[in-house]
Amino acid sequence: MPKMKTNSSAKKRFKITGSGKVKRKHAFHNHILTKKETKRKRRLREFTLVDPSDMKSVRFMMPGMF
Repeated sequence: MPKMKTNSSAKKRFKITGSGKVKRKHAFHNHILTKKETKRKRRLREFTLVDPSDMKSVRFMMPGMF
C-alpha cells in the first residue's frame, strides 16, 4: 500500500506545536476590515488551537505530521 499524501491545503493552514497540538489562524481577518473594531482585529491576529472535536479530521488530512 502506498503512503498517504498530506492534504496540501491543510499543511498551509495548520502548524503543529512541540507538544503535538495544532495551531490555526482566526477567520474574518482578510478583508472588509474598516468596519471591524480595532480590538476585534487585534484579537483575530493571534493564533489559536484547533478544537478537540476537529482534531480527528485535521489528523486525517496530515498523516505524516503526527
